[in-house]
Amino acid sequence: MPQDALAGLAALAGWAEEDLARVTFEGADPALPTPYRIGAAGAAALAATGLAAARLWALRGGGAQDILVDLRRAAASLRSHRYLALDGPKPPEAADKLTGFYPTGDERWIYLHCNFPHHRAGIIGLLGAAPDRESVIHATLRRDGFALEEALATAGMPCGIARRTEEWQAHPQAHAIAALPLLEIIRIADSAPEPLPRAERPLSSIRVLDLTRVLAGPTCARTLAEHGAEVLKINSADLPNSGFTEFDTGHGKRSAFLDLGRARDRERLLDLVRGADVFSQSYRPGTLGRRGLSPEELARLRPGIVYTSLSAYGHAGPWRARRGFDSIIQTVSGMALAQSGTNEPRLLPVSAIDYISGYLLAFGTMVALARSAVEGGSWLVRGSLSQTGRWLTAQGEVPAAAVAATPSEFDAAEIANWSMHSETPIGRLTHLAPVLRMSETPPRWARPAVPLGRDEAEWEG
Repeated sequence: MPQDALAGLAALAGWAEEDLARVTFEGADPALPTPYRIGAAGAAALAATGLAAARLWALRGGGAQDILVDLRRAAASLRSHRYLALDGPKPPEAADKLTGFYPTGDERWIYLHCNFPHHRAGIIGLLGAAPDRESVIHATLRRDGFALEEALATAGMPCGIARRTEEWQAHPQAHAIAALPLLEIIRIADSAPEPLPRAERPLSSIRVLDLTRVLAGPTCARTLAEHGAEVLKINSADLPNSGFTEFDTGHGKRSAFLDLGRARDRERLLDLVRGADVFSQSYRPGTLGRRGLSPEELARLRPGIVYTSLSAYGHAGPWRARRGFDSIIQTVSGMALAQSGTNEPRLLPVSAIDYISGYLLAFGTMVALARSAVEGGSWLVRGSLSQTGRWLTAQGEVPAAAVAATPSEFDAAEIANWSMHSETPIGRLTHLAPVLRMSETPPRWARPAVPLGRDEAEWEG
């Protein structure tokens, strides 16, 4: 099963079928109790990143590589934030007690995403509720589900009605997503080729500006760091963040604060772009374009750049400007109802859409970097959580009896065997190690995760 999924990704990249011969998969689904083949999908996406890194290594004069991916480890990586442990004061969790499913007056369920304070306040305000779960339930039960979804979305609040799969497939937004490929790798401007010199690692000397947030986008940049890229995470002190989860996606990165509303900080960012090879962002379509940071503008500023872009619902369709998260995509697309097997939705036991989106974007980014090295040009790599969700469900389902017999947690010895330690500025962090096994350039992080904003907004060296 993962072989078929990987073959599809290889075709998207334009690779020959023989490129897949050096990849070995171990294990099988179900790794966790879900009907979706999360192990196979995660392993295929990770294998694609390995093949892309191996091709960059070959462009630097390196030898061919054997790649091994374990499906159980791949599945564990889709909730790697769960396995963080810190010997020191633990930063606060980003999850809010009000986030979750609520019944509506028409016997539907709506998912309210309240993890960011401004979303929490906006949702409570529109509902006219007190900031406690019982009050929110009372408020949602007075409302028609679809009308409430529309009112909240119009107000810019992240939410979604739990739909059945067939309901979603009939929706105009699902039609728009179905017309898109899983991932787009588009040449957006011409520039001279940028050959890769011999180096220690596949992405040595590659500079990545990471303006992404939450899980999927940051996982893309973390994956690039696994293969040697210099990653500078850019955030703002005024923006809400994902709490302790930032340490899950922060391995291998430096982190700086810039406020794009200040002219001096915006100019500093543009200076960083001039020295970057990759610009990665995860805002809604057009958001950064309004700040002069569109793919075309950055290609003029830094010819040869790879611009990596992630959104919730893609760049087409009536919902393209809506806010969304992994949990909301699961809810609206039918996955949450399929996971529960009842009329009351339940989320998957992993953030599969988020993490797999990150792996896929890293794969596409490395494909674009290889094309830039050989053909030249500036490139746009574009995907969405919805496109990933559609691809994940297309991998088929696990028989119900096998799902029912699967433990909800991995063996403690397995997790210990898959984990490593990093000495961070806030204490010793235990976390999952990279999943991929590569024969010549084993993935690793050259630096530990750090608190947001700890570093200067500048490139090293």
